Amino acid sequence: MASSGFPCSSPAMFKALLFASLALTALAAPAKRQSISTLSTTQIGTYKPYTWYASAAYCSPSTTINWSCGSNCEANAGFEPVASGGDGTFIQYWYVGYDPSLKTVIVAHQGTDVSKIVPDLEDIDFTLEVLDATLFPGMSSSLEVHSGFAGTQAASALDVLTAVKTAMSKYDTSTVTVTGHSLGAAIALLDYVFLKAQLPSAAVSMIGYGLPRVGNQAFANYVDSIGGITHVNNQKDPVPIVPGMFLGFRHPSGEIHIQASGSWDACPGQDNDSDLCEVGDVPTIFESVESDHVGPYDGVTMGC
Repeated sequence: MASSGFPCSSPAMFKALLFASLALTALAAPAKRQSISTLSTTQIGTYKPYTWYASAAYCSPSTTINWSCGSNCEANAGFEPVASGGDGTFIQYWYVGYDPSLKTVIVAHQGTDVSKIVPDLEDIDFTLEVLDATLFPGMSSSLEVHSGFAGTQAASALDVLTAVKTAMSKYDTSTVTVTGHSLGAAIALLDYVFLKAQLPSAAVSMIGYGLPRVGNQAFANYVDSIGGITHVNNQKDPVPIVPGMFLGFRHPSGEIHIQASGSWDACPGQDNDSDLCEVGDVPTIFESVESDHVGPYDGVTMGC
């Protein structure tokens, strides 16, 4: 899979930083929250189309533009593509289209390999930066996000916005759903905030898979205030626990954690530390399983 384009630290430095980060993260975790609930089979099934859409984002634009990307495309055979782009190296693949059965515009972004994204997210060269005022008008300067994610999202933002407007007009809808896995989920979260700001009359939601922490506490609180996101974590995936909370990062609410048994548990609040949720289930990187990052998510393994 394509590189995210972020710089990589040395393995020794990375391991030292990551261990310190996650150890302090565990100490800083919030108190356990109540009301964790298990989703029914029917509820889990409602996510399946979006899981396939997130997986399809790993396919090249030449196949998603005519919806010929194999099983990923066949799973949502009625999808009507509008635009696709990215080069898979400097700009992650993306596509936009319309799902007539779900009655929503779909925006999907390509992810990256776990061996690339985890070191990138703990690299000493990262910074937290304020959201770009042109792309995110009216946002408080207290909202800060990972600079690598911000740059990656900005590279396709205006093309995505144009395609979304085209799809909304063509299919006479104001509903938009953004999705992605891994780095694609991080871009999707930023796209969600971006599209909410640029299209205030649209009903925008986001469903992400294997989402890393994207922004600071103020950013997480802002996302919670506008609502409408879900991020699904698979078992002991290491990606959702980085960057560490001690570095100033925080997940917004909306977590669903897949257990080894296959059950899906809805975890209320931000970074819920129950052992039924990601932070409690994977307190350090040494207790994570890299292969869990790609799935399966209700039978879907991410990739093209």
